[in-house]
Amino acid sequence: MRLGDYIEGMEPDEEAERRRLAEEKSYEILDHLDVVEDRVASAVSDDAVVGSTSPSIFVGRAAYPEVSTGILAPVGAEDRADEFATSGAWYARGLDIEDVLGYRTGLLDSRQSADVHVGDTWSGFLGTQREVAIADRPVDVEIGLSETPEMDLSMDGVGTPTGPRARAESARLGENPHVPRHVKKTLEDDDWRAQGAMTYLYRRGFDVYDIEDILSAGALGRGENRRLVPTRWSITAVDDTIGGYLRGRIRNAREIDETRVWANEYMGNRYWVVLTPGQWEFELVEMKAPGSIWNQDPNGETWMGSAHEGYAGRTGYVEETSGAYYAARLGVLEHLAEIDRQAKALVLREVSDDYWAPVGVWQIRESVRNAFDGEFGVAETFHGAVREISRELPVSLPDLRRKSNMVSGLQAGLAEFT
Repeated sequence: MRLGDYIEGMEPDEEAERRRLAEEKSYEILDHLDVVEDRVASAVSDDAVVGSTSPSIFVGRAAYPEVSTGILAPVGAEDRADEFATSGAWYARGLDIEDVLGYRTGLLDSRQSADVHVGDTWSGFLGTQREVAIADRPVDVEIGLSETPEMDLSMDGVGTPTGPRARAESARLGENPHVPRHVKKTLEDDDWRAQGAMTYLYRRGFDVYDIEDILSAGALGRGENRRLVPTRWSITAVDDTIGGYLRGRIRNAREIDETRVWANEYMGNRYWVVLTPGQWEFELVEMKAPGSIWNQDPNGETWMGSAHEGYAGRTGYVEETSGAYYAARLGVLEHLAEIDRQAKALVLREVSDDYWAPVGVWQIRESVRNAFDGEFGVAETFHGAVREISRELPVSLPDLRRKSNMVSGLQAGLAEFT
């Protein structure tokens, strides 16, 4: 399909529901939190939550290396515990922002403080938490609380939001968790570095969401060096590590033979993915509209951020686009590894004011992953593709060129000045 015809089909739906910003939706969130608070209060008896089922864990980063580490468990929906864990299934089910907040605020985060250096500790609250993390299905737990859960909604833009929390006195398993044999293998090998173990699990069919929990729980790496990893850091670490592995796989692959463009839209985010012939190169450019969650002045200008890497990859952490960069890059690299090709890749992300609450970089990862399942447009050149897409963006082509390494490297054509 020619790119011009493809782009014509990507116009926003004029009949879409009227946009509502965060302050317009906050009342719905507060109403939901009231319901959750009542549910938690009715479930807590004798300072304990009995018979809950935990699908995942959370590790904070404040005061590192003394961190807050917790077990996440739904209250009143134990039979659906697996639905509460962040995964690609959320995208497949078409969850919106309200749905995600509903799931996350329905998870009680029972926490204790712990030093990150856990080594081979598998007893007490910490041991129970680690058992939950390495299991391949939700685990029945009994958690003793020392205080009434505090209703709060915490968001950081990388991890998924967290809901009510309380300090835990104890936790014990209500069943023997099922641990996949490949996870057992990584645990038993005390000389296996964490990066190699992550790659091993990915190659054995574990998605990044599973590996993130295992890494956070300090269940990867050399035995004496195993430590808890804050959830926010583990998400980016896994995306970066698996991305590095996939980049190595395509390093000697043939280049694609035409410029292709994919587009996708999810939760108020629009994505354009451009692949063009050449050795591996990647860039993410983000454009955040006035009134959106990270650019809250409704009368301001569109915020732009970018990060780039060449054939050899990056040596430093991405600051301006942070975890979004690694999540988007992973989706692109998975596609190239699947078709056994390499290419120059540009991802453009437009954040509208429909994105009124950050739900985590999982939605970026899944939006880019799933973009490749749709149709694509073909352009004669990378230059032509970018010029065509720029007509749909909230910034001008000169502004895009000033922010983008890949676009600024293009030779300006006469058509841009006429």
